Amino acid sequence: MLHQWVIKPYTLVDEKLISLIIANAAFVLKLLGFTVYQSIEDRNLQLIGIDGAHPIWIGSPCNALTLFMFFTLFVIAFPGNIKKKLWFIPLGVVIIHFTNVLRVVALICISYYAPQYIEFNHTYTFTILVYSIIFLLWMWWVNSSLKELKANDPKD
Repeated sequence: MLHQWVIKPYTLVDEKLISLIIANAAFVLKLLGFTVYQSIEDRNLQLIGIDGAHPIWIGSPCNALTLFMFFTLFVIAFPGNIKKKLWFIPLGVVIIHFTNVLRVVALICISYYAPQYIEFNHTYTFTILVYSIIFLLWMWWVNSSLKELKANDPKD
């Protein structure tokens, strides 16, 4: 709700994240030798594609902000060392961001080479992939926190 009622209407966070994803995806695609085009349709909707193919649109639901918040809240809520949280949260957010950038790059390539598969991959393949990465990050946090709590337990 915070995102829907405060962040989205009154800040540029969504727009800046979308622009960052577009810039990172364009960089990767250019490294791969593609000619990339971009278009800003709206403050919260930007297009990116490989020249000669249909573009994909990147909007607020695609920028991973809610995933960043979800991940961050989980780490904050789970017991653990504050200093470790201060490095683990930014690390997790960066990993989630670059996973999302690679997802966008892959969707753009699918749009170029096999557009008939874009919807399936967007809906299923990459949703499962991104949530799996977040789950692995959480498991990493839980396991390291539990080891630390166990090591600091005076009963042992």
